[in-house]
Amino acid sequence: MEMAAVWQVGQDVGREPDIQALMWCEDRGLTPCRPVPDSALLAADSWLVDEGRVRGLDRHRRRFVAACAEAAGDSPARIEKFWREAVDVLPRAGAWFPRVELAGPEPARLFLRIRPAPPRTESVAVWVTEEADPRVLPRRKGPDLSLLAALRGRATERGAQELLLTTADGLVLEGATASVLWWEGDVLCRPSPELPLLAGVTSALIEERAARLGVPVEHRRPTVADLEGREVWFVNALHGIRPVTEWLGSPLRAGPARRAASWQAWLDTAAEPLDETNGASR
Repeated sequence: MEMAAVWQVGQDVGREPDIQALMWCEDRGLTPCRPVPDSALLAADSWLVDEGRVRGLDRHRRRFVAACAEAAGDSPARIEKFWREAVDVLPRAGAWFPRVELAGPEPARLFLRIRPAPPRTESVAVWVTEEADPRVLPRRKGPDLSLLAALRGRATERGAQELLLTTADGLVLEGATASVLWWEGDVLCRPSPELPLLAGVTSALIEERAARLGVPVEHRRPTVADLEGREVWFVNALHGIRPVTEWLGSPLRAGPARRAASWQAWLDTAAEPLDETNGASR
């Protein structure tokens, strides 16, 4: 379906003109539908499209294909076909935050949600909750999104934009929507991959650059107290790199963000045109 037709039909079924939900079938392609609730998600992935450019799209594709295979035993070839058609209809102008979805119940179906990008910020205030990470499937994006949205809503009520998830014994994991990185001297650190973490696309891009620059990267198992006075980054596909400027609900002090600006400038240049790299194997 041509993109212009998708927009027009979406308006005809009563959706807001700037938010579109589309369902995919192999024989018909993408057709407008009502959005599925987050509670029905089996797998999902999202990324920023800014004037037709995106970072790490191939990584997002691989993560989504693997999640669909795990969740429903779906054929990688079938997911790849959906992915190509989804990427083809994304707008090439403006700022967008599309999401691909696999949703149940049986039979699980594939969806694309085309959404305007939310406002982006260059720093973040984080609420430190005393509750242990309540996610059921932390390594797969999708099933816990409604739970995480509720937790983030509680953080917002406390004046924060994010919250810090920890294990039952107080080890640092990640944010509701972001991976956590921090600096110890000249060493870039991240939580051990042995912990229950989502494989972050933006954090992987940052680690790749660190390797190219010869910056040591180490995996740690820190407690919240170990972040005292550190330069800590919350990183994700929408905002990129955001240094923590305030820890709420905790006596923890945020360290000065000495490195963030230069890494943010680099990340801004790391996006590639959708038409040159749609993140799908052909």
